[in-house]
Amino acid sequence: MRFRKAVAVAGALSLASVGLAACGGGETADGENNRLVLYSSMTENDLNVLSDLLEQEFPGIDIEIVNGSAGELTARIKSEAGNPQGDMMWGGLDVSNGDAHSDIFEHWLSDYEDTIEDAYHSPNGFYNVDHLSTVAFAVNTDLEKELGLNIKGYADLLDPKLKGRITMADPTSSSSAWNNISNIMSVFGNGSDEAYKYIDDLLSNDLVIASSSSIPFTAVADGEYVVGLTYEDGIASLLKSGTDNIRMVYPEEGTSATAFGTAVIKGGPNSELAKRVISYIMSPEGQVAFAEGVGTVRVTTKESYESEFLPKSDTIKWVDRDVEWLTEHRDEVVAKWTELFTAHQ
Repeated sequence: MRFRKAVAVAGALSLASVGLAACGGGETADGENNRLVLYSSMTENDLNVLSDLLEQEFPGIDIEIVNGSAGELTARIKSEAGNPQGDMMWGGLDVSNGDAHSDIFEHWLSDYEDTIEDAYHSPNGFYNVDHLSTVAFAVNTDLEKELGLNIKGYADLLDPKLKGRITMADPTSSSSAWNNISNIMSVFGNGSDEAYKYIDDLLSNDLVIASSSSIPFTAVADGEYVVGLTYEDGIASLLKSGTDNIRMVYPEEGTSATAFGTAVIKGGPNSELAKRVISYIMSPEGQVAFAEGVGTVRVTTKESYESEFLPKSDTIKWVDRDVEWLTEHRDEVVAKWTELFTAHQ
């Protein structure tokens, strides 16, 4: 595979190389710059599949991947605004962000807006909305059995047997954690006393806040926690890799998905290549190729496709998510979360 992978380090937000693959120097035979710096919060499974597809679509492409949480990556892009180092971001760009990142992304959309489901058209003119992330619990089946539990939904997470044994990322910086808070709002009522009481009760059961979005599924598989509040792609990626001690649970009270996008970093060194890559990601053929290649992600195209490691949508209990309300009240919800979290420290 012809790409270089790097990691965004929290706090310092500096590049640390974690391995280089052979690459073609970043130029095609006619001298065109073919080097793409991709900032992404997606899983390794997703990135490997996309990289393989891009290598086929753009022969000679040289991809450097900077991996991190949505909060880390957008903070990094802001800090680099005077001298942008990245070309595009994929993943972590939640449609409920509204115009929060208007200043760091180029206001550009691909020509494929009319090929995706109407519900997922760009909300702001710069997020190209390509995939969905559905809230789910990762449950360690060995530990669940050991504790004599049968975890089906939110109510079960308040069992004292799970005190200190549930983890979730930080909703002030992680898109997956905000996704989970959004689902709690959708299930219990947006901004309702019931929703905040549930969050308070969950924190009272010593909910552990993880430092990254991947920990709530990887640490559950490793046996560090019984339950991780996370998203289906992360869990399904582990199941795809052969992990056999976890199961994916959609809360019986209902689940919902947020739509995520990809965007061109304003002033990036190779924005034209980024636009070509995003156009491929958004095209019906690109969407179907990725969905079927990865097998763990729902995408936004109107075309039919199969996701091998995900259950059919009609087997899941869905609740409506009011994206407009969540966009308008995001700061308020995060502030209330912070207040409740701080009270439990």
